Amino acid sequence: MSAVSNEDFLDLLTKSIAMTDLSVERTKAGALTPASGTGSSAALPAGDSADSSTLPDLSVQREVLETLLFSCLMQGMADHRVMAISHLLGWPDDFSCFAIGGSLASSFKHSSRIMRQAVRNLGGEHCLVGRWQGSCLLLVLKHRAATPSVTCTAALEAFDPQAPVCLGGLRQGLEGAVTALGEVVSSLAAAPAIEGHIQMRPLLADDLLPERALMGDQLARQALYEEVYRSLLSSNPDDPTLMTVKTFLDSGSSLDTAARELQVHVNTVRYRLKRAADTTGWDATDPRDAFVLQTAIAIGRMMDARPGKA
Repeated sequence: MSAVSNEDFLDLLTKSIAMTDLSVERTKAGALTPASGTGSSAALPAGDSADSSTLPDLSVQREVLETLLFSCLMQGMADHRVMAISHLLGWPDDFSCFAIGGSLASSFKHSSRIMRQAVRNLGGEHCLVGRWQGSCLLLVLKHRAATPSVTCTAALEAFDPQAPVCLGGLRQGLEGAVTALGEVVSSLAAAPAIEGHIQMRPLLADDLLPERALMGDQLARQALYEEVYRSLLSSNPDDPTLMTVKTFLDSGSSLDTAARELQVHVNTVRYRLKRAADTTGWDATDPRDAFVLQTAIAIGRMMDARPGKA
């Protein structure tokens, strides 16, 4: 699939929907299916010829709609017009979805078939495959065994083994689809900052939060603020968790130095760090996790200090 510009959106939407009117009808689920009749032939207006060669191919119509939907989502569109397109493709109003992205191992057509087959084999019903900024993205609606990690493993052969593959988390609805695709694009751009990023297949979008934040990814900044920094805070102003983590990190990850600075026993520092790890999911004694925590604290303090903070 190739992207369309915002200027082409309404024109393409009008043409796409008009193209479906002659040969298809919407089912209760809103999917594209052959209209009344047999085989791929559609019912024609009285007096018209039943020559099926004059009818648009359903597969072509579906490809156009999928291209349009993918392009809209990549451009951040998730309004009623985009929902109308998703309904024509049979998507439900409410759904969970996730995205996978990377460079292709072979042609787009062949790799797309591999990805779609992987989703079908897992019981998945709906997915989009498209190209964006030199990468290939797969958006999957979670269904049955078509879950993020399982689907990614099944679809890995479609991606270049010498390039990173990134997997996003579960998101909800059309707006979530926009987020899912965006975070994978951002993760692919941030992947070179991770040592051994090619061997780590897949890279999780959440594991790249600090690198994404450094690139200006607002979603990553917000996640670090809400899920990490604010988890270190407490409604009790005397809670020492944040201060302990920051002091430990500022001391070069030295328990003894941090204990002296805080005027507590070393075991107290260990206990507080473990509690912080249980709360945030990030362990300050691990070098990689420490970088995540340092970035989150820096972002948190900046955001708390600005007017109209989040």
